Amino acid sequence: MSPDLSFAVLLVLTLGFAFLNGFHDAANAVATIIASRALSPRYALAMAAVANLLGPLLFGSAVAITVGKELVAPSSITITVVIAALASGSLWSLVTWLWGIPSSSSHALAGGLVGAAVAYGGWSVLKIEGLIKIALALFVSPVLGFVMGWILLRLIFFLARDATPRINTTFNRLQLVTATTLALSHGANDAQKTAGIVALGMVILGFEGVFQVPLWVIVANALAISIGTAAGGWRIIRTMGGKFYRIRPVHSFASQLTSSVVILGASLLGGPVSTTHVVSSAIVGVGASQRRNQVRWSNLGDIGVAWLITVPITALLALLLYYLLRFVFGP
Repeated sequence: MSPDLSFAVLLVLTLGFAFLNGFHDAANAVATIIASRALSPRYALAMAAVANLLGPLLFGSAVAITVGKELVAPSSITITVVIAALASGSLWSLVTWLWGIPSSSSHALAGGLVGAAVAYGGWSVLKIEGLIKIALALFVSPVLGFVMGWILLRLIFFLARDATPRINTTFNRLQLVTATTLALSHGANDAQKTAGIVALGMVILGFEGVFQVPLWVIVANALAISIGTAAGGWRIIRTMGGKFYRIRPVHSFASQLTSSVVILGASLLGGPVSTTHVVSSAIVGVGASQRRNQVRWSNLGDIGVAWLITVPITALLALLLYYLLRFVFGP
């Protein structure tokens, strides 16, 4: 297949993956603000869509460089590897959406890249330092979300110990800031991942001599995520917004602030994280901080299972897809 046609397929798949990411992860920014009734679903999704568009334009391309350059060297893989990884991640996002499980698009993309790359050239094509960096970002960030959420709620209760119930109005207003910041951080982290994949493909196909992320690539992926967010993944929103416990304004504010700090910090450091797992762990950490028995831990178990199996499943699926797609795109 010609380089131009291969790039067209790559771009369509990447934008499709970005759309699914926004559709799947819309719950991250809006579920708690909707559950606490601080904002209507329509306005919450509109706010998140705009913020997801602006996020990657404001906070640099460190995550794109990590995903597109530091996990595998462009010279050591082919375009078939990248296409197989994207197809694998997209299929898994669709499956978990149908099941209503808040899985991680980041885990899916990382697993797909590893599986397809190993299918092509063996373990030697992977960069160990980049693999460790991505693994640490993906697995440490949910723990930080839980711990920081637990501490933050205790701090809020201490500072507001003499407040009246009218403070809920203040928390609802503050959520307009924290939810927007969370959506900005989501866009900054997730749109950069797919932008990095496109930049990787451009080097592999010879359209660019060195790895760099053009502005149009960032804008295109940000738009795709923004449109997906506007469409809204309501199955996931119901899971995040009400199945852990009854979310009050203070819980929503604390979980949004915690998630924003973790995700935005990771974005600036170039760490691709799972927005889904950071937000869900922050929600649970906040709830457990007030009263452990109010959290429905069984629902967290479903997310935990998805957290553990996403990487191996998408890696295996990408490996199988690579062996099929090489007959179309070449080895």
